[in-house]
Amino acid sequence: MDYNAPRALELLRLGSGIPDAQFREDQEDAIRHVVEGRGKLLVVQKTGWGKSFVYFISTKLLRESGSGPALLISPLLSLMRNQIAAAERMGVIAETINSSNKDAWDNIVSQVLSDDVDILLVTPERLANEDFRQWFLGGIGERLGMLVVDEAHCISDWGHDFRPEYRLIERMSRNLPDNFRLLATTATANDRVMDDLASVLGPNVKIMQGDLSRPSLLLQTINLPSQAERLAWLAEQVAAISASGIIYTLTIRAAEQVTRWLQSQGLAVKAYTRNSENREQLEQELLDNRVKALVATSALGMGFDKPDLAFVIHYQTPGSVVHYYQQVGRAGRNLDAAYGVLLSGAEDTEITDYFIENAFPNRDEVNQVLDALASEPRGFSLPGLLGVVNLSQGRVDQIIDLLSLESPSPVTKQGPRWQLAPVRLGDAFWQRAERRAEVRHYEQRQMQEYVSLTAGHMEFLIRALDGNPEFIQQPDLSPLPTTPNPAKVLEALEFLRRTNLPIEPRKRWPAGGLPQLGLRGNIRETLQAETGRALCHWGDAGWSKLVQSGKYADNHFSDELVSAAVRCIKEQWNPYPAPNWVTCIPSRRHPDLVPDFARRLADALGLPFRAVLEKTGDRPEQKSMANSAHQARNLDGAIGILQNSVLTGPVILVDDMVDSGWTFTVAAALLRQSRCSTVFPFALADTGSRQG
Repeated sequence: MDYNAPRALELLRLGSGIPDAQFREDQEDAIRHVVEGRGKLLVVQKTGWGKSFVYFISTKLLRESGSGPALLISPLLSLMRNQIAAAERMGVIAETINSSNKDAWDNIVSQVLSDDVDILLVTPERLANEDFRQWFLGGIGERLGMLVVDEAHCISDWGHDFRPEYRLIERMSRNLPDNFRLLATTATANDRVMDDLASVLGPNVKIMQGDLSRPSLLLQTINLPSQAERLAWLAEQVAAISASGIIYTLTIRAAEQVTRWLQSQGLAVKAYTRNSENREQLEQELLDNRVKALVATSALGMGFDKPDLAFVIHYQTPGSVVHYYQQVGRAGRNLDAAYGVLLSGAEDTEITDYFIENAFPNRDEVNQVLDALASEPRGFSLPGLLGVVNLSQGRVDQIIDLLSLESPSPVTKQGPRWQLAPVRLGDAFWQRAERRAEVRHYEQRQMQEYVSLTAGHMEFLIRALDGNPEFIQQPDLSPLPTTPNPAKVLEALEFLRRTNLPIEPRKRWPAGGLPQLGLRGNIRETLQAETGRALCHWGDAGWSKLVQSGKYADNHFSDELVSAAVRCIKEQWNPYPAPNWVTCIPSRRHPDLVPDFARRLADALGLPFRAVLEKTGDRPEQKSMANSAHQARNLDGAIGILQNSVLTGPVILVDDMVDSGWTFTVAAALLRQSRCSTVFPFALADTGSRQG
């Protein structure tokens, strides 16, 4: 097919809304390659280069010449709103099939089959859906004009954001002719990833790689080990920068904590995480400069495009140079100068170690699932599996997903049940897992090297991404200060010590209930706990170090923690109706630790203390129970009430740590069955597993 250069330029100007727009270097060459059918193409260009223009303009030119619709596979459908808007300005009819628009699927399928859609956008998870694959292969597969794989690094075992469903593209590409129009795009691929992609996408893949340098970015690394130091630095420097930006954190909890702190300092910031219900609104507020910054996890990652971001600041160190380059590269795309600052903290390595260790299931976990399926010929639903294996729901989902995507697969699905197939899990499965762990540890060490730099930051990133770091330009911008104001650090520490966390009551017993206690189904309101409080989060600055030393070193919680608990209860929480007595969760391993603290807390509050709960049997520690069903059943019959000991008024129920929340839930039900009117749980620390 002939390439129509004037029409391509016209489409660029329509899509960008810039009347005199010109193609960037290599952009038009990529479109020409696709339109003229020169074979498979992998485009590796930095974020903001305009990869979406390549596939949308190619789609429009092909459709105007009579080709069939294009299929775009992308994990970013929720973040592609501005790209789709640009496509619509060009006259490209784009539709999506994803989990958020199920009601529209039938209508969209009809439109595609009647050739009324130019490009269909789907997530990689759709490829794992058998109904979709059958419809696609039997419906539009033969008429497909082009296949686009966006964020193609997700295909690679070596990619920082590997997604197992993307491996299905390898099976699709094997069946495509060499001259089929397959376009793969990514901003984050080093040589190892590109070599892997070339093998996955098939022979004769042409690679078009651009310059990785970002001359508008002033990069800095600042080591501030404590959270209070970093919070203080953020409060001062974010306020001093005139325009808007993004602050990245490694965890949801950190994003929410940083947001609360900066809001308390009068800054218009909002948290953006996978838990945010209004992501589109938050993105628009940043695009319109109605917020100073979004404090975001990697949920605000690939696909978000705001050309005039003045800063990207990392509150903690990411685990990968590739990931860091992608995130920091969101700043200064259409600005002469912008800040890219990495603040490193004491907790960074522990967090990234956790992510590495949990990125792939271990042999014991996989064997638990396979053994469970082998024990039941009819198989199990996913909820049924959770009742049999001591693994978290997320881990079971991950294991089933990974096993089902093996070829051949050792598991098969019949209706809602998963069954064992007569196929042995191959060694290649574990070899891939070991390779991924190795590369992630290597990437972690690279980032630790980057953190220690005093100069040459951009050169380091480009070399790490196998680029050529020649002619590195520095923007005309003064570095930001590297130390916070000591008074602001003290203020941040006080903020951390004032921060307490709600303990939300559970509303339903686990599937199968608690047989010994005769409890199942919804938890009656007359047996529920009230919303409680935790003084701190385990591992945080503030009170956590005192809690840790009290539990594991001193076997005694300090009077300072008693005073902090009193302030939390009286000044910040104020539970109503006001408690008139205190009790605590018993322990056989540490029989005096929590009762001693609870007794001193009761004295400080001027309330009587009664030890009315008892452990009635030895059970494994709650932290060894990995999912909700096991956590709850581990307590079934393990706690009892001392006869005629319960006071009838509202009570504060004390424990050192809250993990799953089931200990408080079961104890509250027993107390309320014994005519205690109201139960307010209070813990010194929240381990956070209820959110994980």
